[in-house]
Amino acid sequence: MKVGSGATPRGGASVYLDDGEVCLIRSQNVYNDGFKPEGLVYITEESASKLKNVIVESNDILLNITGDSVARVCLAHDSYLPARVNQHVAIIRPEPTSFDARYLRYLFVSPTMQRFLLTIAAVGATRNALTKGMIETLGVPKPPLELQRAIADKLDSLDNKIELNRQINQTLEQITQAIFKSWFVDFEPTRAKIIAKEQGADPATQELAAQAIICGAITLEQLAELEQNLEATLQQAIDEKLSQGNQTPIKAEQLKATAALFPNELVESELGEIPEGWGVKALDEIAHYQNGLALQRFRPEDGEDSLPVLKIAQLRRGFADGKERASVNIRPECIVDNGDVIFSWSGSLIVDIWCGGKVALNQHLFKVTSQEYPKWFYYYWTKHHLEVFQRIAADKAVTMGHIKRGHLSQAKCLIPSSELLQEVLIKGILDKKILLRLESFSLEEVRDTLLPKLLSGELAVTDNSAPVIKNEETLDV
Repeated sequence: MKVGSGATPRGGASVYLDDGEVCLIRSQNVYNDGFKPEGLVYITEESASKLKNVIVESNDILLNITGDSVARVCLAHDSYLPARVNQHVAIIRPEPTSFDARYLRYLFVSPTMQRFLLTIAAVGATRNALTKGMIETLGVPKPPLELQRAIADKLDSLDNKIELNRQINQTLEQITQAIFKSWFVDFEPTRAKIIAKEQGADPATQELAAQAIICGAITLEQLAELEQNLEATLQQAIDEKLSQGNQTPIKAEQLKATAALFPNELVESELGEIPEGWGVKALDEIAHYQNGLALQRFRPEDGEDSLPVLKIAQLRRGFADGKERASVNIRPECIVDNGDVIFSWSGSLIVDIWCGGKVALNQHLFKVTSQEYPKWFYYYWTKHHLEVFQRIAADKAVTMGHIKRGHLSQAKCLIPSSELLQEVLIKGILDKKILLRLESFSLEEVRDTLLPKLLSGELAVTDNSAPVIKNEETLDV
């Protein structure tokens, strides 16, 4: 069993690269639910050669050993190799004839082991830390290797489904954001009709131009270059795109109906040219932004029913750990449930749809609702303005930047016809995203319930009902 940690290359952050051949893995990349590439940096071959004692190999166990992230653990994966680790991350490389690395990683993220690691990390130091000696003398259960693999396979199957859902969700989010921008920010279907009209096309061909844009069969630039056989060319491009099936989220009849909802003229407004018949409203006119509560004032009494508290960190992670709780007897509008749009207006400004169960809303968050406009509409308009809000918060000369309600009033939105608001394409994709998130949340609960039972041998994992493991062998790692 190899245990080792790296170092920061000479020059520190000044020698980090945004791209390169060798990754430098740091504590911010290591999480219990997997490796996170956000913030990943690279180093030169020369710097990497000085860290040759901590070359990361596929399926190495990466363990954070210092600071607030101590005890977080994940596996190294081929897609981020070659790599080294800095001094805040330890490499644990188990002997493959004794341990399945996946099993050992699940053991490290189990609640019992996490509590133990956090306890010993807090002993005798001003800063949480795990030493090489502590890691090397850990005693861990060592069931037969085949059983380790069976346990890891069972838990892996859940994690793989969760990861697949995450990837699908990411793709769906990219699709919906692209559709929203095309329709409501760039007005591409309307501009397509205008371009076709300027080329002398009749109304039917103008509709085809909008349909081609909506299904992604052609771009505005390509449309502007078409001069002959416009109708036939557009129809062929649409047919080819629709024949690809899963390459487009819209069907032929829906495509025609949607294209017909876009006008073929632009008119002047306070925001410049917008589609004819559309209006302009402020963000806080299309939705209500309900601020949360200072929930330390609403701590539950002994025996009283309570709710986990939703703060910025929980919104970012997608679940509330329940370490902080609030009384259920708070205002109903400050209780969040699955499917609610949440916007953190302070600190890390985030807009997301909550899928982590019923929680109490902290004062640094808004719950966003509307009686007049559909969820997808105010959700994506809030996301559209998020970058501006983040810049406003970053410019504030305070520790925790934030926006004010006045900024919601300054953020303008375009309001299409009521018929276009009832169009179901974006709503359908968003609903699918929410269902996938809820499924993943349920799978995570199942995994977290199974994890300690499988590791302890309380549950069998083989098809022929393997016996419960008792008094299994232990090894120091």
